[in-house]
Amino acid sequence: MKTIRLRAEGRELPVGKIICLARNYAEHAKEMKGEVPDRPVLFLKPSTALLAPNDTIRLPEFSTEVHHEVELVVVVGKLAQSIPAERAMDYVLGYAVGVDLTARDLQKRAKERGEPWAVAKGFDGSAPVSEVTLALEVGEPTDLPLSLKINGEIRQSGRTSQMIFKIPEFLSFASSIFTLEPGDLLFTGTPSGVGPVLSGDVIEAEIGRVGYARWPVE
Repeated sequence: MKTIRLRAEGRELPVGKIICLARNYAEHAKEMKGEVPDRPVLFLKPSTALLAPNDTIRLPEFSTEVHHEVELVVVVGKLAQSIPAERAMDYVLGYAVGVDLTARDLQKRAKERGEPWAVAKGFDGSAPVSEVTLALEVGEPTDLPLSLKINGEIRQSGRTSQMIFKIPEFLSFASSIFTLEPGDLLFTGTPSGVGPVLSGDVIEAEIGRVGYARWPVE
């Protein structure tokens, strides 16, 4: 079973579902030539996609175009079913820095054929995630800076205030479809600037007050 480390407590938390929010930043939706959604668009990654900090990202042989997408990750702390948005933050254990790795060539093909994104989004190692910082340490997450560097060069930069669907709305919507359990991870979307990841690269991702992590690529 995959686990994620709680920085303050020094313990491992088993990870269940990884629920991701697509096109949650308007500029990213535009760069992907997609419409800005009027309701949350969700997809899933298996827990086997999880990759710990400093572990090596191994690019899949079946793709020639893997892209990076830096994201704030919400870690669920207790069972949640159809929770109202105004109470949603009570169910947050903490936050982490995540990278949604996407086999863009496969995703494009799937979109053209009307097929699911499971392979393009869910391959092993496609969800690198930092250690978890507890919600009390982070405080209000509504306007945190997030960035991603490749080999020391900034490729993505944005703020969580640019989200279309805010965290309480995302939690409420997701919990109306899936029962959320402790250890579930919610990827909240990425700002613009996504691009390719190549063998030999080093990815560094950072979110203010949440944390920093790096991953070498092979």
